[in-house]
Amino acid sequence: MIQFIRGKLVSVEEDRVIVEANGVGYGIYMSVHAMSLLPQAGAEVKIHTYLNVKEDAMQLFGFLTREDLMIFRLLIGVNGIGPKGGQAILSVLSPDDLRFAVLAGDVKAISAAPGIGKKTAEKLILELRDKLKIEDAFAHKTSPADITGREAGADNVQSEAVQALVALGYGSTEALKAVKKVPEEERADVESVLKAALKILL
Repeated sequence: MIQFIRGKLVSVEEDRVIVEANGVGYGIYMSVHAMSLLPQAGAEVKIHTYLNVKEDAMQLFGFLTREDLMIFRLLIGVNGIGPKGGQAILSVLSPDDLRFAVLAGDVKAISAAPGIGKKTAEKLILELRDKLKIEDAFAHKTSPADITGREAGADNVQSEAVQALVALGYGSTEALKAVKKVPEEERADVESVLKAALKILL
């Protein structure tokens, strides 16, 4: 119903922000991670939103990018995880870290979120593993300022480098993180990325 809200950031509270748009103040629940990336009060912001309708309330949940919103929708699609649970997970894991955890089967990292037990974390990994691809971890942007128009080919190079590292015996999570740390100027081809990532890992 409400796809996004663009307006002035009035305040940042414990678990939500207030955004004024066309004279109306909207209370939008956001993760701690997302709120830490917001500009100072008074700045204009664009928050992508999910409207949760309950019998006794309507709640807006906010995200910095459409990709973050997509991750949230996947989370609440898992049986046993509601909007608050999805927000709790995204407060302890950034969207990229969540991708890493799911791809690596890291139950401990996911169950660190308040209210998310081991069984729920295992179910989440099982249901989302086929819906999240390694390439998505590189295409995903955690902030509007990170959108650079990068070519898809660069993502393929990094994906192949990750797969090569995993074949060498490294874990999926550490391989993904190492490849993401490789500077842009060293990403000409798979071999270059692989060499730079190995230097980071060793």
